[in-house]
Formats: sequence, structure tokens, C-alpha cells
Amino acid sequence: MVEDLAAVPAGDWNALAGANPLLRHEFFSALHESGCASARTGWAPRFVTLWDGERLCAALPLYLKAHSYGEYVFDWAWADAYERSGLDYYPKLLAAVPFSPVTGARLLAAARADRARLVAAALEMARGVSSLHVLFPPEGEARELAAAGLLLRRGVQFHWTNPGYASFDEFLATLTHDKRKKIRQERRKVRAAGITLRRKTGPEITSADWDFFARCYALTYRAHRSTPYLNRAFFARLGETLPDHVLLVLAERAGRPVAAALDLYSPEALYGRYWGAVEHVPCLHFEACYYQGLEFCIERGIGAFEGGAQGEHKLARGFLPAPTWSAHWLRHPQFADAVEKFLTRESSGIERYVDELAEHSPFRAA
Repeated sequence: MVEDLAAVPAGDWNALAGANPLLRHEFFSALHESGCASARTGWAPRFVTLWDGERLCAALPLYLKAHSYGEYVFDWAWADAYERSGLDYYPKLLAAVPFSPVTGARLLAAARADRARLVAAALEMARGVSSLHVLFPPEGEARELAAAGLLLRRGVQFHWTNPGYASFDEFLATLTHDKRKKIRQERRKVRAAGITLRRKTGPEITSADWDFFARCYALTYRAHRSTPYLNRAFFARLGETLPDHVLLVLAERAGRPVAAALDLYSPEALYGRYWGAVEHVPCLHFEACYYQGLEFCIERGIGAFEGGAQGEHKLARGFLPAPTWSAHWLRHPQFADAVEKFLTRESSGIERYVDELAEHSPFRAA
């Protein structure tokens, strides 16, 4: 078990993590060293690592959690049931990327046998707490976790796929007339308000840009009467250590910034993450968070755009429902049985929901 990721060579970790920037050593280190994900904030790292001599051969990003904030797979009702029964739900073990509802490998190992060893190690650790939860693994990993005795939970996000569009107009041409018209109207409203958009990557992003974005991010949380999870130090660290994976969209009026959106990307996918504004401009959220990202993907040949958690409004903008998974193990048999029954009912509801969404596809019939 590793409590400080600095003890793990970044190259070894990244060789296991692959292309997803949210799984890289630099991303986790930025969260930990900025204090955003730490024991003080209820995210105590307990990373599982397997070694072949001095070579890292498998890893699992695991946290001892003192709450359920920042997870996007909600288990508050389970925690409440534990409390009403006189049992402690916290601490629990959580395998996830903090504050990031992004699907990606959690069992970082090429060999299936090593992945099984990671699961076994996590389950052994979980016998000292209430439960183990693995959030947003790919479906193949979810099935491996189910085979190890964890309960599977389904969810839905909205993702956009790029089959190789040559331009944004070519993408629009695949939509129904009403959806195409609506998007064009929204973009015209932003231009008519005197807003211009700039996309900046890597070293193009200045310290002043990060200052402004951190302000926007904090304002968004305050508007929802919430406490921001991330801080200015984290965003600066991202820009310094992952410059080839950071996209900042700036919205300006007469040269003055009024809003910003931050995305992370790899050659395979763009991940929509954070947004904020210092003033309200109609339709600017859609422009900064979706249409600029779509154009970026088309220009760079990026094949997918994950728009983040929730958001049926994304459907009208070309994002289609995509399944997400989580896996759960509860030490208390009575609660494990109750949760299993709940998940069976919930899964049926998810299936009906996806069927209903399919009836409202934004794309023209082939």
C-alpha cells in the first residue's frame, strides 16, 4: 500500500495508465500536493501497488473516504441506512479519480492475473471498513469485479462520437432540422452579445488565465451554495505538468474575459470538466462547454467527447446516452442483500430511461 504517490516512479505509473490524462501520475499528484484530495479533505490515499522487483507491474488508485462528496455515484441513502441502524458507513474504501466522473481503467495492469490480485488486495483491506466501491471502470473491468463478488451498478452519461467529420457544418448536417437550427441560433446569440471565443492549450495558458479560471470555477460552486473541491494551486499544477492535455476555452467581450471552460484531452478523447462565468450571457454555457469542444475534436481528429455527469440537454447537441458502471462490496451481509435488491430495481429503471432517450435521437434517420 502506498500513501504518497511520490514513492512511485511517474514513468512506471504512466506506462500502466495509458493515454487517459486523468489517470496519469501528474494528475493524481496535482490533486494530492495541492491539498484537494488529502486526508484533511477526506481523501486519504491508500494506493495498492504490485511490484516485480523494482518494476511496478500493477496499481489501483484507492482512497480511504470519510464522506461521499466528489464521487458522482451517489450512496448517501446507503450511508443513512447504516447510521439509522447504529453502524458506521465511514470510513469506506473508494477506487476512483477524485472529483472526476470519467470512465477509465481502475485496475491498472496488463495481465488479468495481476488485476485479480489488485481486487483481492482491495477486498482484504475493505474487511476493516464498511465497504469497497470502484467508480467508472470500463465494462470489461466491471465484469471482472462482478466475478470477484462485487455488485454492479449502471448509470448513464452523454458522449459524442466523431466518425471523422471534416467540419462543424458537416456534423450539423447529420442532425435533424430542428436540432441543427437550434444550435445555429444559440451560436448566433453568443456572437450577437459581442462574445468572442479563444481556445488555448499548454504554454499558451498564462498565469492570469489560471487566475481568472479559478475565480470562475469558485463562483459556480458558490452560486450552487457549495464549497469548491479544487483550488488555484491544482489548476496551476495541471498547466505545468500536463500541458499537452489541457484545453482552456476563454470567452471575452471587448478583450475582457467573462467566462471560461476547462477540458482535458488525449489523442483519443476530450473530457469536459469545469466551467464558470462572471456574468450571465444567454447560451454561452453551450458554446464554451460543448460547441468549442466539438470543434476542437473535429480539428484534431479526436474520436470522442465525454461531456461529464448528468445533462439530458446534451442529447439535443449530438451527445448520445452511454452506459457507465460502478462496483460495490459491502461487508455487512444484511446491507449487501438490501443493496443488491435496490440495484436490480434501479437497473430496470435505467434500461427504460435509455430506451426513452433513444426515441429522441438528435440525428437524422439514415
